[in-house]
Amino acid sequence: MPKHLLLFAATTGYQIRVFADAARRIGAKVTLATDRCHILDDPWGDDAVPVKFDRVGESLAVLRECGLKVDGVTAVGDRPAVLAAAAAEMFGVPFHPHAAALACHDKHLARSLFRAAGLRVPEFFPAGVDEDPAEVAARAMYPCVLKPLGQSASRGVIRANDATEFAAAFRRIARMGQKELQVEAYIPGREFAIEGVVTRGELQVIAIFDKPDPLEGPYFEETIYVTPSREPAEVRAALVETAARAVRAVGLSHGPVHAELRYNDAGAWILEVHARPIGGLCARAVRLADAIPLEEMILVHALGGNVRMAELDAGASGVMMIPIPKGGIYQSVDGVERARSVPGIEDVVITAAEGQNLVPLPEGSSYLGFIFARGETPEKVEAALRRSHAELEFHIATVLETLSPSS
Repeated sequence: MPKHLLLFAATTGYQIRVFADAARRIGAKVTLATDRCHILDDPWGDDAVPVKFDRVGESLAVLRECGLKVDGVTAVGDRPAVLAAAAAEMFGVPFHPHAAALACHDKHLARSLFRAAGLRVPEFFPAGVDEDPAEVAARAMYPCVLKPLGQSASRGVIRANDATEFAAAFRRIARMGQKELQVEAYIPGREFAIEGVVTRGELQVIAIFDKPDPLEGPYFEETIYVTPSREPAEVRAALVETAARAVRAVGLSHGPVHAELRYNDAGAWILEVHARPIGGLCARAVRLADAIPLEEMILVHALGGNVRMAELDAGASGVMMIPIPKGGIYQSVDGVERARSVPGIEDVVITAAEGQNLVPLPEGSSYLGFIFARGETPEKVEAALRRSHAELEFHIATVLETLSPSS
């Protein structure tokens, strides 16, 4: 009988389909648990299980009623990972503990655990959006960063250099419908991401990504990821050690991990650690030897397979998340074929749809698309990504505000 994986995910995009292809290759069965099952096209020929990621008890009851027998679980996304962890405990299969997944999804709790473990973290404190911005600003350290609790992908993250900027950022986050935020001292330095898996609490690093664009604010839109890292061995070692300690600090024990860090003269600083892999299309930048996709390794690991010998394919690879330059209505893009023809470019994928309302950071959380590159060195990959992006010309219509009759 084939082994059975229960996959928790919010969408039916590229990454989930890669899991489906991987399952077919290794002869496994995958069932999808999603909160958007009404739009599924049933990629595996199995009925998806309808769940609500913010209603753990209710969703566990639905899963029990299905009578599923599963050999492993995994998740794509932060909220799905929380439910996946609870489901793994119910089914008695390995995954990250529910408490650990919750901690990863709570910036304040995670920061507190990192600090208790002796990791480098900035000074921080929580605040409610119903507080007086001026009073909260008086408690802040400058420069600082305001972060909505429970958000990811840099959404709502704003740097403030003084009390005036703080008050404006505070009110802006409040208008986004957030209830709580965290104020942190700004950490200077270069930013990195680490992709890996955890087995019995031990982190196995798959890739270290450089983020070559300076992420200094006022917003922190991620654009380019390139691996392998160009940093010297001692810096890479410090990043890995810090990520491993962060994994232990929050209690992650079995499954995919995505960590975000900074490095400066003081050493490595942990920003966040997540109980899930790198998101969506970006996973294509992590290709293992023999062209095995990251998702296949995660599937094998979740079902009890040994992945300790997994290593990246030769050469360098990278992805550019195409930023939204301004808000408005997406119309079209020119130059896609020119962008694809740049040496080293593997693909250019435009995910924006005609007529889509584009919202840039900090309110937004999406991109115009993705550019993928491979090459002999990280330098060549980064150069190819930038050249390809320069060939693209996006047409975005400005949305005019409706004037009242009296204006």
